[in-house]
Amino acid sequence: MSFAAAVEHLQALAQELSPTAPRRKFELDHMRVLAAALGDPQTRFPSVLIAGTNGKGSTAATLASILTAAGLRTALYTSPHLTRVTERIRTSDPALCASELCEIGEEEFARIYFQVDETARILVDDGRLPHQPSFFETLTALAFLYFAERQVEVAVLEVGLGGRLDATNIVEPVLSVITDIALDHQDYLGNTIAEIAREKAGILRPNGTLVTLPQHPEANQAIGEAAVALGVRGINAADYLPGRELATAANPGDSEPTATIPANDYTISIEHQPLRAHSPLPGEHQRRNIALAIAAAIELRTKLPAEIPLQAVEAGIANTSWPGRLELIPPNLLLDVAHNPAGAWTLRAAIAALPEAQPRTLLFSCLRDKDLNEIARILFPLFDSTADRTHDHIVFAPIPNPRAAALDDLLAAAGALDIPAHSAPTAAEALDLARRLTPPGGLIIATGSIYLVGALRELALQP
Repeated sequence: MSFAAAVEHLQALAQELSPTAPRRKFELDHMRVLAAALGDPQTRFPSVLIAGTNGKGSTAATLASILTAAGLRTALYTSPHLTRVTERIRTSDPALCASELCEIGEEEFARIYFQVDETARILVDDGRLPHQPSFFETLTALAFLYFAERQVEVAVLEVGLGGRLDATNIVEPVLSVITDIALDHQDYLGNTIAEIAREKAGILRPNGTLVTLPQHPEANQAIGEAAVALGVRGINAADYLPGRELATAANPGDSEPTATIPANDYTISIEHQPLRAHSPLPGEHQRRNIALAIAAAIELRTKLPAEIPLQAVEAGIANTSWPGRLELIPPNLLLDVAHNPAGAWTLRAAIAALPEAQPRTLLFSCLRDKDLNEIARILFPLFDSTADRTHDHIVFAPIPNPRAAALDDLLAAAGALDIPAHSAPTAAEALDLARRLTPPGGLIIATGSIYLVGALRELALQP
């Protein structure tokens, strides 16, 4: 069967989070049954499991890049994808792509997909599974099989939703990492920071090891209680954050400017040696994710039969690829996947680093299950052309997703704040409109949904 057929078949499963779909109860035992029928591929490589609300993808990408630079055959599993489903499944197999992490090939994807699908069908027919696995469960099983085939030496796995019941959580991680936690997916995870943190802490194991950072007090308490109950050893990645005196770039001349948002280029001390953190991921918030990746890499020295020298840590940070995170597409399109209020606040902080006089246009859309009104209150006033920023604009775009917020709802959110806004019937037309509205020297900032960012990135990079 072809790759196109595999993707079409997979997309038919992608309804479990649709607002109109019946609420589905996820059971980790179902994922274990599927994995067992496939030979439990997840037991054939050590794993690092990374959960959190924001930053887990950046942390995973940075850590995987460090492990690749150290010469380990590394796997990386992330979600969702920007433009291609194969982006989610990557390895650093030298036979495929030298030293960099590269996507699973289309032929391998299709072959393994239909193996998983056929196995699941037999399990359903035999009554061992109550229904066909979900989109994410199927992809996770596919990734585990591929990683086992490639004989990877370590897999870095980004949790999809929550932690406790997430399909990735059938592994026995050698290390668990929890990034910053905020309100998101409340329908599934809980209505408070503490409830969500407890779901994320479901990736912890008895007598295991946790890497995290101090954050919201409610999250700290919930994670701490879970860790103590399981006898987990905690590692505070704050030791790998730059000090106040190192807040500016260590080598400004070497840093790549990203729409004048400061690059991360600073030096910290590890084992009484300097380590330069020169990351292509801009924004001060990325320093927390870099610190988590560094702390995880240092801890993995004791858990993997491999050297991870500081030179590899430096090289991995510098070579990290994680598009759509304050990514500048020349000449003036800045992409950021901020999709919840916490992400919007982070983007707002980055915008504060831009020249005050620089015109800017917000190109925005979001999913209907996100807190549109709160995100609007955070971001829209920064683009209010009725105030003292007469060259600024807001343009709304639709996204091809059943969970997408309607354009009328986006316009109503702006109207409730008395902020003018435009809309366009397609993402391509919205981008064209934003380009026409933005004066020379201005910046278009596209955000609100990874689906919008992915669509615009593909459009902007077309030859």
